Amino acid sequence: MLLDLLTQGLSLQEMLIQILLTIPTIFIALTFHEVAHGWMSYKLGDPTAYNMGRLTLNPLKHLDPIGALCMLLVGFGWAKPVPVNARYYKNPKRGMALTAFAGPAMNLILAFFGVIIYRLINRFGYLLIPNGLLVFVLFTLFYYFAYLNIFLAVFNLIPIPPFDGSRIAYVFLPTNLYFKIMRYERIIQIIVMVALVSGIVSLPLGFIADGIQYAMEWLIGLVI
Repeated sequence: MLLDLLTQGLSLQEMLIQILLTIPTIFIALTFHEVAHGWMSYKLGDPTAYNMGRLTLNPLKHLDPIGALCMLLVGFGWAKPVPVNARYYKNPKRGMALTAFAGPAMNLILAFFGVIIYRLINRFGYLLIPNGLLVFVLFTLFYYFAYLNIFLAVFNLIPIPPFDGSRIAYVFLPTNLYFKIMRYERIIQIIVMVALVSGIVSLPLGFIADGIQYAMEWLIGLVI
């Protein structure tokens, strides 16, 4: 994220504004993502996250410093995973898939509201707010809020471990094959991180995120 800003030719003031606005956006996106996992698991009968105090919107309970720093620097990252126990689910496969999907789904919901707000600011901001800098700040805040939430959702839906998408894929894969793949989770995680940093994966993920954001803008534009 910040590495991209260096190539955009922005003024120092614009860069500082975007950096300051990105930090709370990251906290909100990661916090709601993890709480959604825990809430869904709790609704399916698993009290683990609730008992460990992870159903809170306090970002410090969910913050992973390295994951947040990666989110700030390169646009992808992670929080401390919410603990869940599939033994509490009536249908463990279905329960794991729903719990995993809840996080990305929450990010897409947040992104949709972010798009609504920045489209309204873009349409009416200069008519209602005389301060042009304030309009720019508000627009930038909600634009990055929407984009980061979309990218976080797409990032986590990668169907390989350790991402949420691998838990969703669990529903469709034979159990033996799934657990054979999971044995190599650490190795796969390192390979994926290297691919993301190099741009091999992050670029296509960015295109997907852009497409989703444009689709949201188009839908909202039908009304606004």
